[in-house]
Amino acid sequence: MKDKILETSTDMFLTYGFKSVTMDDIAEKLGMSKKTIYAHFATKSKLVQASSSHLLDTISKGIDKVIEKNLNPVVENFEIKKFVNQHLKGEKTSPHFQLKKYYPKIFHNLINEQFNVLQSCVGENISRGIASGDYREDINIPFVCRIHFVGMMGVKDKNIFPVEHFSEKDLADMFLNYHLRAICTPKGLKNLEEYIQNEK
Repeated sequence: MKDKILETSTDMFLTYGFKSVTMDDIAEKLGMSKKTIYAHFATKSKLVQASSSHLLDTISKGIDKVIEKNLNPVVENFEIKKFVNQHLKGEKTSPHFQLKKYYPKIFHNLINEQFNVLQSCVGENISRGIASGDYREDINIPFVCRIHFVGMMGVKDKNIFPVEHFSEKDLADMFLNYHLRAICTPKGLKNLEEYIQNEK
């Protein structure tokens, strides 16, 4: 029961926004009373916290599966981005913005957890890219991991990148293209160009 509540509420929060979805909405969707939900999650804040952690855990496991495919390091970046976008579907409702505005403590904790996940997978990707000759050998890995994280978080800022001018999907692609061109060797750039052409 608890898992069902968690999965349904996470889906609804991403679709309609953390602020917009009420406990009544979740109860109605599940066909149960709010009392049943409160038996597992005492407050909406606790449910938001659990849903955020559940989503991050799902994404983290999915990223691990992408990494297990042993793709070219350049291509791996885009495949991870595709997987993440499939799970963060609320471009119009901006769940990222709502979480930051209405649940700042949960948002702050989630950002720290996201950074740890990204630092690990990006660091491994860069190490493999250097070994394969796709990335430059002179890269400062901790610095590049942080730049990658700041960039991916930065393009979610609707004040800087308003939705009427920028598509969230296009922003992620543009950032990765920009980022990879800064760290790729000629070999890596060739793989990048081939991937972009194949995706058209």
